[in-house]
Amino acid sequence: MAALTNSQKKEWAQQLFTRENLTQKEIAERVGVSAVTINKWVKKERWEELKVSITLTKEEQLKNLYRQIAELNNAILTREEGQRYASPSEADSIGKLAGAIEKMETDVGVSDLVESFRAFTTWLRGFDLEQAKLLVPLMDSFIKTRIR
Repeated sequence: MAALTNSQKKEWAQQLFTRENLTQKEIAERVGVSAVTINKWVKKERWEELKVSITLTKEEQLKNLYRQIAELNNAILTREEGQRYASPSEADSIGKLAGAIEKMETDVGVSDLVESFRAFTTWLRGFDLEQAKLLVPLMDSFIKTRIR
């Protein structure tokens, strides 16, 4: 496995910082940088603010996109008979919204992996703490391979 670039380590560290309840030291150990480096990134990149601002989940974003399509469809259905079809701009909007939905439902990014692994690890700790400790380095290794 190729070594991660500094930029890739920063991206991974940011995901861990914003999505998991880890100390900066724990993040540094997992990512392979010093705690001082993590501290500098947190301050310079304003990760605390980013952590607070991440309130809209992927599911909420998908619901909003589906609502927008439903609203367009409802507007079209209120027209008189024979005129219930999308205008070119409405059809374009529906196509773009549908594309965004498909992309969000099928793409798995680093943040999705981190969140899934976090949830799984939390669940596993309740059953077998030692297994959770063994799996975290494997999960971290897998995430490293997914960072582009």
